[in-house]
Amino acid sequence: MAGPGPLLEIADVSVSYRTRAGVLPAVIGASLVIREGEAVGLVGESGCGKSTLAMAVLGHLGKNGKVTGGSVRFAGADIARMSREALRRIRGPGIGVVFQEAMSALNPSLRIGAQLAETVMVHRGGTRAQAREAAGAMLDEMRLPDPERIMAAYPHQLSGGQQQRAMIAMALLPQPRLLLLDEPTTSLDVTVEAGIVDLLATLRRTHNMAMLFISHNLGLVGQICERAAVMYAGEIVETGGVREMFAQPRHPYTMGLMRCIPRPDLPRQAQSLVPIPGQVCAPDDRPIGCSFGPRCGYFSAGTCDQGAIPLDAIGLDGAASVRCVRSPAIAVRPAPGRVDASARTVTDTILTVTNLDKFYPLRGPAKGRMVHANQRLTFDVGRGQTLAVVGESGSGKTTFANILMGLTTASGGQIAFETVDLAHLPVERRSAALLRDLQMVFQNPDETLNPSYSVGRQLSRAVRKLAVARDRAGIAARMRALFGMTRLPLAYAGRRPNQLSGGQKQRVGIARAFAGQPKLVVADEPVSALDVSVQAAIMELLLDIQRTQQTTLIVISHDLGFVRYIADRVVVMYLGQVMEVGDAETVFEPPYHPYTEALLSAAPVIDAHRRRERIVLSGELPSSVSPPSGCPFHTRCPRKVGAVCEIERPPARDLPGNHRIFCHIPPGDLGRVQGAA
Repeated sequence: MAGPGPLLEIADVSVSYRTRAGVLPAVIGASLVIREGEAVGLVGESGCGKSTLAMAVLGHLGKNGKVTGGSVRFAGADIARMSREALRRIRGPGIGVVFQEAMSALNPSLRIGAQLAETVMVHRGGTRAQAREAAGAMLDEMRLPDPERIMAAYPHQLSGGQQQRAMIAMALLPQPRLLLLDEPTTSLDVTVEAGIVDLLATLRRTHNMAMLFISHNLGLVGQICERAAVMYAGEIVETGGVREMFAQPRHPYTMGLMRCIPRPDLPRQAQSLVPIPGQVCAPDDRPIGCSFGPRCGYFSAGTCDQGAIPLDAIGLDGAASVRCVRSPAIAVRPAPGRVDASARTVTDTILTVTNLDKFYPLRGPAKGRMVHANQRLTFDVGRGQTLAVVGESGSGKTTFANILMGLTTASGGQIAFETVDLAHLPVERRSAALLRDLQMVFQNPDETLNPSYSVGRQLSRAVRKLAVARDRAGIAARMRALFGMTRLPLAYAGRRPNQLSGGQKQRVGIARAFAGQPKLVVADEPVSALDVSVQAAIMELLLDIQRTQQTTLIVISHDLGFVRYIADRVVVMYLGQVMEVGDAETVFEPPYHPYTEALLSAAPVIDAHRRRERIVLSGELPSSVSPPSGCPFHTRCPRKVGAVCEIERPPARDLPGNHRIFCHIPPGDLGRVQGAA
């Protein structure tokens, strides 16, 4: 696939920004080569300089950013020395960009077709009719159903996956030789992510296009790229082939990232996350010697702190490199298995959901029709257990959580919490004791923390409102206990949310949820927006608090690695209905419901030797206004057995391990995994 010559040459590049605090070095001496048709991954935590390096490649560092050393050459031309007009000619037909958030690139006031046609006319010329024809052909290549409908739609009328594909189409229409992708799938469902990963691989083969794929997800990098570069604190600390790097990482930072990622293909007992201590150093506060030294378990005083560490070639062919003076002497130490990874001992059931329905009536021209958000949900969870609710966006997970927390009420059925039915009890009618017993950790703490008040004041208010303590001394004691429980320095109590990192703010959100010693906590995507190192720390924190407090957790997530690591029981939902429910270890082993099997096949796995056939679901999630008859999954099911799937609701198949699957396929046939030898 790779061509003979380099397309992009990043040679000893340094980038700095002018700020009120002085000049901050964001990237230091970075070197990287990408050849024609080659895909290279760039990985690291937030603040490591990945996006800054990508902006240097584009020549788009803003007024206060500057390449202070080295060169960035695209097809032999030095980007840092190009005029604005020359850069405009490079961007698009030379270098295309796909951003993390599709709506940051799509104009909300223009239809998709107009935006795509404009891109064609600016970069390739031709008439508007020719441009629209080219745009429609590209949307068809994106495997979007009904391209004409997509072109006539505004961005807000598309799903997240459709928006992302439209943005990729916009980047590809100028026919770039190099595509920069900056966290392009972070906010997407695992099935949509898998489809886009496969799409990118196909497009790369079709157009012989090079890629620079920026991500903190090593599993995705392994699926897309042949080579990878790992960045830390503005420096590239390791490069090499992806398969070799996964099999034998050379730098302690790469080892640390790999130990932070839970694997959906391994039993809970076989894995234990080891969070990287501390956080990335500030650009103006790098330590002497190795920048990773303060967080490194292999650090040796007198060796690792004696000046700049070079990036040395390793191996007979020199195809890999590492920035570590101790690399030859250290080896990968596998993380130990979990000590208490077995399911929690269930003394009684704390929550029972029975035939829960939630329908939303539509207004306007569609008046009289209903959104079927939840239909006949039935499952339970034991006291002190963790229940994970998984499924694509639009499957009804958050609707169930809203009913449970009293933010809306059910249309039918029951949610029995101990002796109270919550299904028809809105939050304003719930007792103070019930409000204290049921709490929630949200996905984005920025949306729930008041930016005007210190986090200590906000936690104290939660303690007072939940009647845990009334007097000043009692409130202060409980606040100190919450800081200790979430492993936050007490000195942070006086800080406002904008003075904390994302992981620290999420810890404050967890502390607030546990302020009243609740019996049940709902965590809605609690780690999806965080770096893998912070994710690992938050997961371990939740498990530790649960063990200590004997709290029941209900976790909503699309990250199956996270779910397998943390959950005792799993509910798989699709289009408002339960497809499969059971103890975690039974749900993650055959027999699977076909939908569960597709979710698992789409989950990226960090393993140099493990390969499994990808099951890419065709089409989009059907409308919850007009859900399919029979099995709701039959319109996308790769194992559909016939007309019975379209007509009859699937029967419940009860299996060992408290395991139930709703499917017309017999359990023996379900046990034969697709793609298995």
